[in-house]
Amino acid sequence: MPQGSRTRQKTALASEIVLPPPFTLVTLREVGDAFAHAKALAPRNGAGTLAYVGRFDLCEFAVVLEPDEPLRQARRSFYAGMSALADAIVAFAPPNVPVEIAWPDAILINGALVGGGRLGWPEAAKEDDVPDWIVFGAMIRTISMSNEEAGLSPMVTALEQEGFTDAAASELVGSFARHLMVTTDAWQEYGFPAIARDYLARLPAEQGLRRDIGDNGDLLVRRMGRTEIKTETERRKLAPLLAAPSWYDPQARGPKL
Repeated sequence: MPQGSRTRQKTALASEIVLPPPFTLVTLREVGDAFAHAKALAPRNGAGTLAYVGRFDLCEFAVVLEPDEPLRQARRSFYAGMSALADAIVAFAPPNVPVEIAWPDAILINGALVGGGRLGWPEAAKEDDVPDWIVFGAMIRTISMSNEEAGLSPMVTALEQEGFTDAAASELVGSFARHLMVTTDAWQEYGFPAIARDYLARLPAEQGLRRDIGDNGDLLVRRMGRTEIKTETERRKLAPLLAAPSWYDPQARGPKL
């Protein structure tokens, strides 16, 4: 997770974003790629580096983390990032607007896709070695650029369509950073089960299911019956899904429509 403190780079765009120490803000132009840029900076700049792209229709950013666990366990940092992202959105959500996570990586508002998170690590990193860095990236659609009228695509949405204020987009990055620090502290004090509990609470409710997160980040699902007979646990693998985020359209370079 983020360690150390660095001087924040200041630009006209950066003045709208306030990050707590130890985060360092690096801003990119609209054509930039925050996720790719953060991965490129990670070996040199280290933990806490946060790349941000000032796109009109998206809130796009990525942060460098430095895990202290082997890669197979360090991928659980993804759940910390997703929890912090959901909490940051909730902080600006209108009353009674549900914010949920579709496992493992998509953010839903009122049941419709608004964006999500993704995770990157060094290509040469081995499962049993501690990676030098991990990058958590996120995109949240702030304004719909579709030609269709609101309501005609009920499976996708944007913050504007859900009643968020204009300030929510520019303040979301700072809110994420603060919530990530809270999540990191909880991990350090109470262990990963505290992170798993908060993340799992964001998944859409499914009656009769018990869900847990394994040591390697896999989702463990067990159906609970009325009897005491033990049921088999279904293991849903995390790592393969991180390679191709469910919510991301690489051609549009944003959340799917």
